[in-house]
Amino acid sequence: MTEKRNIKELVDKESDNLHNILDPNDVTDFKGMVDELRDTWTKKQIFRTETEMRFSVLNDLKYPTKAAKYWQCVREQNVYLENLMSLSFEYRRTDAKLKKLRKKLEKETDEIEKELIQIDIDEATYGKANMQLTAKDRMREIRLWSQLKKENDDGTFDKQNVNTHQLESYHKIMINRKNTLTQGSSQPEVFNVLGQLETIERVRKEKGQLEGQKREAISAQTNLGAKSK
Repeated sequence: MTEKRNIKELVDKESDNLHNILDPNDVTDFKGMVDELRDTWTKKQIFRTETEMRFSVLNDLKYPTKAAKYWQCVREQNVYLENLMSLSFEYRRTDAKLKKLRKKLEKETDEIEKELIQIDIDEATYGKANMQLTAKDRMREIRLWSQLKKENDDGTFDKQNVNTHQLESYHKIMINRKNTLTQGSSQPEVFNVLGQLETIERVRKEKGQLEGQKREAISAQTNLGAKSK
């Protein structure tokens, strides 16, 4: 089975054509670096590392609760799932294009046209290798988001309805943002932060009052039922 994401053969083949754009000495240097360049291409960073996911995405000021972190993991994981599916369709399309090009090459008799078709084949083949590399890294990040979801799932919040946690989480977020305001903060920024914080606190208060009224109503109904017996 051919190893996926192995571009050594592709690079070796294309290095013979680099004399079209490079000086002879540069071509020689390139050919001497093929193994190193293949290694670089294979291990290059495409998407975020676990460290970046933890401190850059799920930072404590922006996502101050376990629930907020969990639901951001859901969003991130879904984006990579959708991207992976789109990439799979593109890979299949490229694979079909390659089959069509190879069939066309077999029938072509004009040497220049054959050369152009071969260039398209080489380019599409390299594109497939890039897609394989991208897919592997997308899958790595999908796994990591799954791991981070499990780490933040402490059983204390609703995992089915994202709205459930937001009032508490956004309240903490806006407090964090308020604490970063300085005398140098612009008026629109201050207005935005304080406006959202004040609104959240009002909604929390109203929600608390409403829940209190519901509890009182339930208690009254319970007492009434007990007396009627």
